[in-house]
Amino acid sequence: MSADGLIVVDKPGGMTSHDVVARIRRLARTRRVGHGGTLDPMATGVLVIGVGRATRLLTYVIGAAKSYAATVRLGQATVTDDAEGDVITVTPADAVADEAVRAAFAALTGDIDQVPSAVSAIKINGERAYKRVRDGESVDLPARRVTVSRLDVLAVRRDTPGVVDVDIDVTCSSGTYIRALARDAGLALGVGGHLTALRRTAVGGFALGEAATLDELERRAPEVVNLPLDAAADRFFPRREATADEAKVLSHGGPLDPVGIAGPYAVFGPDGALIAIVSERDGRARAEIVLAPA
Repeated sequence: MSADGLIVVDKPGGMTSHDVVARIRRLARTRRVGHGGTLDPMATGVLVIGVGRATRLLTYVIGAAKSYAATVRLGQATVTDDAEGDVITVTPADAVADEAVRAAFAALTGDIDQVPSAVSAIKINGERAYKRVRDGESVDLPARRVTVSRLDVLAVRRDTPGVVDVDIDVTCSSGTYIRALARDAGLALGVGGHLTALRRTAVGGFALGEAATLDELERRAPEVVNLPLDAAADRFFPRREATADEAKVLSHGGPLDPVGIAGPYAVFGPDGALIAIVSERDGRARAEIVLAPA
């Protein structure tokens, strides 16, 4: 069975994130597998998978900033805001100037109130929004504040009459929908827009350069973990070293004295093993999760 840790997977198109988890469960020979942030089936790229005790780190991975390379097609709007949905409006975009395209995307940077796509996985009264849409319901989701810290327009291409294809590079907060950026840019320009390609290039500090394909993982199974638990925590969090006495207290869930590290942070014992993820509040350093083996 695979060790506890994270796997940075380069997800192929045509698979759901759950499909990838199911494959890793088979390869790692354990049911204790989860993922750190959904990618749509059409999307490819970085999907962080947790195995064993490292599944408990995934809540932090899910909240990390993410980067994407994407292509937006202006001149067509779809029911899903991406290429998987039926086209619902066609408005020739040939007359839209490059400067207007760049200005529309520039307006979508910073802290913005974004309405998620109606076919998102957000739950409404316990049911996924996309299921309600498929069942014929009209879904109105409330806007929520997201942060687009960087949005670079890499190319504006006019290869097909009536449409303009725009290649963008985006870094954003968790919960940002890239297809909603495509939709909103198209709306601002009056021609509609949808996402035609999406590749996630980074999640937090985990990037495509260290990602393994499923074929590569298949060949080395069951040893599929490429970032053991201790190394994963050291990569993702600030580090604190504990004395033997502190390690004993913390491993049983007790608090430590604060040291002024902005949390959450990882605490390691004298043997270099991860004990817990800790945050400081009310004058104490308290474990959010204890990861030392029982």
